[in-house]
Amino acid sequence: MAENRASVYGEGVPCWVDAQLPDVEAGKRFYGQLFGWTFEDWFGSFAQALKDGEPVAALVRKVDGRLPTVWTVYFATPDAPALARRIRDAGGQIVSAPVPAGELGVTALVTDPEGAVFALWQPEDHPGFGKRHEPGTFAWTELYARDTEAANAFYGDLFREALFGPDAAPDFGRAPVSDVYPAEMPPHFLVHFAVEDVAAALEDVTRLGGRVQAPPFETSYGEVAVVTDDQGASFALLRR
Repeated sequence: MAENRASVYGEGVPCWVDAQLPDVEAGKRFYGQLFGWTFEDWFGSFAQALKDGEPVAALVRKVDGRLPTVWTVYFATPDAPALARRIRDAGGQIVSAPVPAGELGVTALVTDPEGAVFALWQPEDHPGFGKRHEPGTFAWTELYARDTEAANAFYGDLFREALFGPDAAPDFGRAPVSDVYPAEMPPHFLVHFAVEDVAAALEDVTRLGGRVQAPPFETSYGEVAVVTDDQGASFALLRR
């Protein structure tokens, strides 16, 4: 990208997503056909996804087959080590300590007190999404928690300005796990991508080898369906 837009996303704003996949080439075929993404080789084993030439996501090959096949959401921060310490002090855990990703930025992998995994992104040359809130791009992330009051307290304190500040326009909500999933499902974040027509997108998902986990339902933020890709990574389709 020609410019450094590192100041675009304030702390606590979802600014990036990536998928850990066994087969990145298969992922390119699936998401390229589903969302119209194109791809370019990127940092390490990552393939950066572009929508109309703007960065919207990344796919990365799993280095260990025991790791989950999953989409991960990154929250922006100006200081990843400081935010990681605050998360630990509030009862969360640091899975991977902050580490530079070349000159792109600094990243860390953490959990909240219930174990829901998310990532931190301290931008340098890569600020995050170049495009969002449009069909085929990131639109929302929902935390499915067992204890929603505890989640409110943890994230409300951690990301207060992004969630409740005077200029807040959150792309982040929370709901009980049992609203969509069996009660034994672990707490987790679900990445949502915008589509113009949920039913049509579901047909594309199944045609491409994915499956429907939860058929369309209404939420406070739009019509949602939960699906998996052809390798088992879960995500949601959202029409607002």
